[in-house]
Amino acid sequence: MRRLCLISIAISMLAACESAPDGPFVPERDASGRWTAASAKRWYAAQPWLVGANFVPSTAVNELEMWQADTFDPDTIDRELGMAEGLGFNVARVFLHDLLWEQDPDGFKQRIDQYLAIADRHGIRTILVLFDNVWGAESQLGPQPAPIPGVHNSRWVQSPSQAETVGFPDQPETQARLEAYAKGIISAFATDPRVLMWDLVNEPGNTGIQLAALPLVDAAFAWAHELEPAQPLTAGPWILPTKWELSTFLLDHSDIVTFHSYADVTTTNQWIADLRAFSDRPQICTEWMARTMDSRFETHLPMFRDEHVGAINWGLVSGKTQTIYPWLSPEGAPEPAIWFHDIFRPDGTPFDAAETELVTSIIAAANH
Repeated sequence: MRRLCLISIAISMLAACESAPDGPFVPERDASGRWTAASAKRWYAAQPWLVGANFVPSTAVNELEMWQADTFDPDTIDRELGMAEGLGFNVARVFLHDLLWEQDPDGFKQRIDQYLAIADRHGIRTILVLFDNVWGAESQLGPQPAPIPGVHNSRWVQSPSQAETVGFPDQPETQARLEAYAKGIISAFATDPRVLMWDLVNEPGNTGIQLAALPLVDAAFAWAHELEPAQPLTAGPWILPTKWELSTFLLDHSDIVTFHSYADVTTTNQWIADLRAFSDRPQICTEWMARTMDSRFETHLPMFRDEHVGAINWGLVSGKTQTIYPWLSPEGAPEPAIWFHDIFRPDGTPFDAAETELVTSIIAAANH
């Protein structure tokens, strides 16, 4: 397996040399607007090994608090992305929200631009997530509720609301509003090199809505294809494609294959093999790392490196999302002895100094 992987990497590097662009990458597209597999491979070959974290500043309880004008916190973003830079991370995956566009589209775009400038200073490119089917079914603008002590991601909210996702086919006003949001954001940053990819819908169908998410996913791809952004589009399955129609749809429409796995290294490696059997496009694992589920840096990062798969773990700095606690943690739970997600405390102290030293050394050796 390792020999085959090294051969594949060598071929990809050769392709990158043969097609090194003097300007922005220009993909070839099929009739639907999707990148061809050859274009996806050329794009991926030109990237470093993509390693990073899903990022929410420690001062934000959810994506609304991260981005609203009253609570947008560039100083914390700067400090915490500096921690990511110190590890050698070069990617952050960041969630947006449709209500922020409805509230103040120009201000929202300005804050995204400000965030991207900060991330760029730290050598970090960003995957922007437009929609999300996970956690709280309803959301509202304005001050966000305080986190529930001890509860994992207690105030995270879906975008759009679960009712709007489920009712999307029969709600013309919702369709028009979400189209304006998606096209407004993508068009504003469609040629911005600081944006690595567009992740159109996070875990579509999760939180019990299943195939009801498909119309929104389909529409999101159609809206993005109309704009032909310079960055690839994706939406990752969280169930194997052989087990679910929606997962197959996602893989059939994504330019780059992305997926989530919080399983042990053997299971995750099998996921990679199964996905390669389904699609020969490059892969990025856009959510992983849950220490108490045997998804750890010491086991998984070397495997991702050897398989030439991008690796974006959940969580950077412990904060108001409280993802150091495991899923379904009870209210009032004490800080766990072994953190579920996250790497640093807000003051920059690592949860496990030996772990961060290992992460830094693996990334440095792989990308230099």
